[in-house]
Amino acid sequence: MSEAVPPQRELRSHQWYGTDGLRSFSHRARTRQLGYLPEEHLGKPVVAVLNTWSDINPCHSHLRERAQAVKRGVWQAGGFPLEFPVSTLSETFQKPTPMLYRNLLAMETEELLRSYPVDGAVLLGGCDKTTPALLMGATSADVPAVFVPAGPMLPGHWRGETLGSGTDMWKYWDDHRAGLIGDCELGELEAGLARSPGHCMTMGTASTLTAAAEALGVTMPGASSIPAVDSGHERMAAAAGLRIVGLIREGRTLADILTREAFEDAVTTVLGLGGSTNAVIHLIAMAGRAGVPLALDDFDRLARDVPVLANVRPSGGPYLMEDFHFAGGLPGFLSRIPDLLHLDRPTVAHDTLREQLAGALVHHDDVIRPRTKPVAAEGGVAVLRGNLCPDGAVIKHIAAEPRLLRHTGPAVVFDDYRTLQRTINDPALGITPDHVLVLRGSGPRGGPGMPEYGMLPLPDYLLKQGVRDMVRISDARMSGTSYGACVLHVAPESHVGGPLALVRTGDPITLDVPARTLTLGVDPGELERRRVAWTPPPERYERGYGALYAEHITQADTGCDFAFLAKKGNVPDPYAG
Repeated sequence: MSEAVPPQRELRSHQWYGTDGLRSFSHRARTRQLGYLPEEHLGKPVVAVLNTWSDINPCHSHLRERAQAVKRGVWQAGGFPLEFPVSTLSETFQKPTPMLYRNLLAMETEELLRSYPVDGAVLLGGCDKTTPALLMGATSADVPAVFVPAGPMLPGHWRGETLGSGTDMWKYWDDHRAGLIGDCELGELEAGLARSPGHCMTMGTASTLTAAAEALGVTMPGASSIPAVDSGHERMAAAAGLRIVGLIREGRTLADILTREAFEDAVTTVLGLGGSTNAVIHLIAMAGRAGVPLALDDFDRLARDVPVLANVRPSGGPYLMEDFHFAGGLPGFLSRIPDLLHLDRPTVAHDTLREQLAGALVHHDDVIRPRTKPVAAEGGVAVLRGNLCPDGAVIKHIAAEPRLLRHTGPAVVFDDYRTLQRTINDPALGITPDHVLVLRGSGPRGGPGMPEYGMLPLPDYLLKQGVRDMVRISDARMSGTSYGACVLHVAPESHVGGPLALVRTGDPITLDVPARTLTLGVDPGELERRRVAWTPPPERYERGYGALYAEHITQADTGCDFAFLAKKGNVPDPYAG
């Protein structure tokens, strides 16, 4: 790869700094106001370091220090780094869901990169929605970019057990509801589940999406699994700072990296990791920004040939992300499925993925399984069709009890999550293990933002009887750390009149994962009478960002992007004067 510095006119930032007009004079004067000498920045690639750190986001609490490492790398490569604080989307605290704000961060990323004197960007994120948001925005801005994953936190510990954040939270909360552990044990678990900076160390949404980013080719090799507090994580951040300057000099933007082949490899990776169902929505949205057609059927088609090899919770186990990293990380994992990948496409670090994976090894065959001994024979996510989900639904069937993968039962319907929470333990509902729990009003518009309500709680009295899984159906999403026979992302959602809006308690519902079907056993004539009688619920927001969101959000099967952002169209660079 060439490392020759191009003439100033080839740098986008030259429009701000290098002309003879009043505006360039003003820009240079204001840069002196910031304390920089002319020789520190003039003629050098300007690198935006977009940082999603905040005091309220524990997944990113170390990113201030990592931004300094990125800057160190940029300086060493002859670039000029500028740090930009951008929105932090904290899965742990932001309500009603950070998914509501994914597109807002994507817009902020795109417009910052477009409106400032920026030649390229390093993107610091990792908590669930930050990875797709940053990459969606940078893709639309079409600049050279490298993504720096926040990294997984250290494993949790409690009374001799190793804990996985999220997954064990659900498990022990159900134990508490079943009366198996008390308040003292729960207090100890609060202090043991999450014990360092970094995102969830299970193969939840955060680890799934950062692995997808690495598979796409937009991170440094092996970056996605480095523990957040490992010194290797700081070295990786510095290496990203070094590399972005080379990408700028080569003129290699995300458009060169994010090809159809790259997205197919990312889908293959997610499926082979037994990753989060949330990746379906995010990868479709990211592909849309890159102008790459990607649909639900692509996930199901690829899943048929991809074995699950990552023996990591919640789909596998007992291992966590630190185990995965030291077993070989994503390079080791991908080295086991080279025939399923497009090896001749470029990445930000190498001319080809083949070159990037050269020499990759697996050091622990039970963490990253060989093809002859997979965790599951095919990918961990299935796409369902039927009269209850004409535009599709998904299920992480690898995390469900096998007995429920073919199941027919009567529906118990809840119109919203608050009602479910208030009434789920009411014996008068008569819920049995054979019932199918149905939640509506939780989709992109109805939620709003598709909150992670999809792992519907079971009644306490069933938990006490030892029941830990039931078929559950919703237009919501589910945390990637969750588990169970949960059908998610039902499209169209109930809020816009999808078939889920017509289901009544007692209606028979059949889930058949091997056949990839989800059907409502109600006569079409009766469904039509219900449809005629149905009235749309009122919109939740009358003004502000929520109203903008409701007006422009697309459905789950097309990625939940804003229609005006997902479409093709020219956006001119600003005139810098």
